[in-house]
Amino acid sequence: MPTLLACLLLLIGSVANAADDAVEATARVHADDTPIATPMATTRPIAGVTADATVYGRGSSRDLTGYLARPSGDSAPTAGLIVIHEWWGLNENIRGVTERLAGEGYLALAVDLYGGEVADNPKGAMSLMQGLQSNGDAANDNLRQAFTYLEEATGGGRIGVIGWCLGGRWSLNTALLLPDQIDAAVIYYGTIVTDPDRLVTLQMPIMGNFAENDPLIPLDSVTAFETNLRELGKEVDVKVYTGARHAFSNPSGQAYDAEAAADAWQRSTAFLDRHLR
Repeated sequence: MPTLLACLLLLIGSVANAADDAVEATARVHADDTPIATPMATTRPIAGVTADATVYGRGSSRDLTGYLARPSGDSAPTAGLIVIHEWWGLNENIRGVTERLAGEGYLALAVDLYGGEVADNPKGAMSLMQGLQSNGDAANDNLRQAFTYLEEATGGGRIGVIGWCLGGRWSLNTALLLPDQIDAAVIYYGTIVTDPDRLVTLQMPIMGNFAENDPLIPLDSVTAFETNLRELGKEVDVKVYTGARHAFSNPSGQAYDAEAAADAWQRSTAFLDRHLR
């Protein structure tokens, strides 16, 4: 009979292998992509905004510096959004979408889970994602500090979270980390949790935007995610885009689908408006 230590080592090894597999699978999906911004990536906000780099916390050895965007004018937003980048990092695409969210009326903070580094090719992104996978506690602390920053900046206002790809996974992770503090969560094609024992803690409404042709997020896991949330009595809104591929909302990638991206944006902003303002 295996010892407890042997079983524990096998479990740790299994978890580590699963994480490595996820990174490698993501790299395969993005093998032909580049994070270069296109005109669609730099679509202007529907209203004036001001934006700049800002320090929102402190890591183990450096400040946590993100990108903060807010509506122009004297009135401070009363609702905030934690915005979580893709596997490329906090780049021009994410700064642009953060400004668009601010144009919708939010104090939008794009966090940086990569400590100031940004990838410009799949190999570099793979390395950064591996580093993040191996230091989940630091990422959790990062997101807790982002929440606290926005809570204080909005005067105790409602706070949501939104992310794409790697950021979609961490959007759900943030909801699980702060299940009775986050007020709404939006997931774009991020790896999801289907275990009811973990999902039961969630108190906020959740929206998911997924692709039909996505080797990273199997449709049966999307179905299980939605079904389990509904059976737990949670408010959930999931849509799978027919014919779309992973990262369909990223205009710098090969999978960009303008129609699906526009619909997902409209759905997401309407969802956030209902639950945060």
